Amino acid sequence: MTGSRTAAEDEDELGRWLRDVASRLRTLDPDDEDDSDLLPVLDIVGDARLVAIGESMHRVHEFLQLRDRLFRVLVRHAGFTALVLESGTPETRTADAWIRRTEAGGPRVREVLRTGITYGFGACQETLDLLTWMRERNVTGRGTVRLYGMDLPDSSASALPGVLAALDVLDAANPEYARRARETLLPRFGYLPEDRTGLAQAAPSIQSYLSLDPADRAALTEGIDDLAWRLRALRPSAISALGGDDDARERVEAALDDVGAAQAADAFLRAMTQAATRTWPPANIRDAWMADAVDRVLDREPRIVVAAAGGHVQRTPFSAPPFVPEPMTTLGGHLMERHGDDYVVIGTAFGGGEQWLHRPRPDDPPGRSRPFVAPLAPSAEGSVDAAIARSGIGDALIDLRTTTPAVSAALDDLSGSLNGDVLQPLPVRAAYDAIVYVDRVSPWHTWVDDRGIA
Repeated sequence: MTGSRTAAEDEDELGRWLRDVASRLRTLDPDDEDDSDLLPVLDIVGDARLVAIGESMHRVHEFLQLRDRLFRVLVRHAGFTALVLESGTPETRTADAWIRRTEAGGPRVREVLRTGITYGFGACQETLDLLTWMRERNVTGRGTVRLYGMDLPDSSASALPGVLAALDVLDAANPEYARRARETLLPRFGYLPEDRTGLAQAAPSIQSYLSLDPADRAALTEGIDDLAWRLRALRPSAISALGGDDDARERVEAALDDVGAAQAADAFLRAMTQAATRTWPPANIRDAWMADAVDRVLDREPRIVVAAAGGHVQRTPFSAPPFVPEPMTTLGGHLMERHGDDYVVIGTAFGGGEQWLHRPRPDDPPGRSRPFVAPLAPSAEGSVDAAIARSGIGDALIDLRTTTPAVSAALDDLSGSLNGDVLQPLPVRAAYDAIVYVDRVSPWHTWVDDRGIA
């Protein structure tokens, strides 16, 4: 109960409000260029430079469609110029280079998706369609759009991609040092498993790191830090060595970002070694790095869309008992503190459907995991998903800034939102400015085969 009202009265009030204010979505198809049903998002976004869309569950066809459609609408109608993905900072440059390429030739798009989008998130038709649209827009001269990654390299499993990016620049700027680093630092990544093609490859990679002798981990950290500071100190001469023009400057700045990502990944992994003995709360190094990466994109682009898991972009601390029992500061928490109302967050919710999961079989080698599709359980009572489903509004955009006191109370009484069948704690009005509700969800359109290989 809220005050003298009953729970049933609050639920009725919430349902009536949802039916009154929801902007029904005619389609989620990003290739449909009739944007009229999604234009109410422009009022929610206003003049904000930074808009985040949070997937409440990964590898969902409808949420990927929504990401793509929302980005295209904001590009066409609000001057947005870049999309920032939950993908490795160094690796995503491969995908950005592909969408900006105007001449024939170059790598094939499926290879770009495999190497340029981390966590395996590129192994689907939805992201292929997105990159194709972005490249077509650039090639046809309708306006430049860019793609950035904000995450730790190597699916958060190692610092190696950031190290390689820095060495690529130092080969020209300081070849003797680069040669020595290739001989002394790169072999320290020999702990990484030889086969890293499986869906769950990050787990054995991280386990191998944790199994290193502490002296070897310390030497790895020392080598990465030395490399990063070397590149920072040589920034002017590195730009000159690469030609001294704008392209050289951009290449060096990118390498500086990437070696910073390597340092952050190393710190992220080192923190794991403390887990068994730590008596202090954890620190969310990954989300802190992502917030810094987003700010660097904002230095280069006028308005950007960030797409990631809802647990990253929400303004409020994230917890997921029993796996994440202590609330941790999110990417969204950092961005809210830095940007205030210039940061707008759109969450997602769903009514039911099927989810795409993967699980190793007993005889699978480390890193291998087999995909399967499972029906979603009925929405948990107390979830925002269940509350919206009861209203019967169907696929819709809901502006949470327009609530009445009674509706605010009803929303604040909810326990959280769903990630698959799991109810995660979430104060929905504090976390999001708006929610897109999808009545039925389905698995992404992936080419990952039944062995778990893309």
